Amino acid sequence: MVMVKHLPRDSAVQREIHGEAAEWSITDHLLAATVDHLAVANWMFACVNNGEDDETPEAPSPVPRPSGLADEDGAEDEGGVEPAAATEAPSPHAIARFFG
Repeated sequence: MVMVKHLPRDSAVQREIHGEAAEWSITDHLLAATVDHLAVANWMFACVNNGEDDETPEAPSPVPRPSGLADEDGAEDEGGVEPAAATEAPSPHAIARFFG
């Protein structure tokens, strides 16, 4: 078991055991998180700077992650629902009050 545990990430055994997740390094996960946070920040900026009668822009969807990975809480995804899609997006007024 120790030999299998320390095989290189791109080995056939690692890909068979972990699937697509074996190809994602910590750098890949950090980059995806950075892109998600930047997209949400830009979306929040656009929502706050919209006029009251303007339509609210659609919330950004997160960068797709390899299936079967646990989220940051350690819980597996349930039914493939993305964390951002599980909750209602805040209104532009709620965002303005938060930053105001």
